[in-house]
Amino acid sequence: MDIILQEKQQTAVWAAHSLFERGKTSGSSANLSFRHNDRIYISASGSCFGKIREDDFVALSLDGTPLSSRKPSKEWPLHLTLYEKSPEIGAVIHTHSTHCVLWSFVPSLCETDCIPRHTPYLQMKLGTVGIVPYEKPGSEALFSAFRARINASDGFLLKNHGPVVPGKTIMDAFYCLEELEESALIAWELYRAGLK
Repeated sequence: MDIILQEKQQTAVWAAHSLFERGKTSGSSANLSFRHNDRIYISASGSCFGKIREDDFVALSLDGTPLSSRKPSKEWPLHLTLYEKSPEIGAVIHTHSTHCVLWSFVPSLCETDCIPRHTPYLQMKLGTVGIVPYEKPGSEALFSAFRARINASDGFLLKNHGPVVPGKTIMDAFYCLEELEESALIAWELYRAGLK
């Protein structure tokens, strides 16, 4: 057994369970991937973050070819696009977290930096967050819209859908996602209060 791969799987399981247990995702709506050597491992189609196990990560080649009989998450092209963007990206997390989704409905957001800098931490952890126009989840139209925005921002908010966040490691992506959701919560509450 590859010890480093096993450690990454264990970390991915911990991150998924933590997100689920704290209400940052629900049902089978989220997906998580990580890079190991010349492969990408992504949560299997229909996986629930609350019950996911180490063997629930499906291997893909770097060109997206499945290397397992299990079906990967239908949104694997979002993950692959980020891995193609930079060899430094080692993990990607996508959820439907509530405050990110709520914030995505706010009109006239900046396309390349849509989260206000009410605190410095999102910029410090992740950088800019671009908004991707709504397209049906899992559709080629969504993947195309995502690819069109990939070089304009560091992390992404899919309109009416949720965040897609990269990181150098699984924990780095986890911390970035946490900071993005917290920043969206702050922005949403200030927006509702009429403050900018």
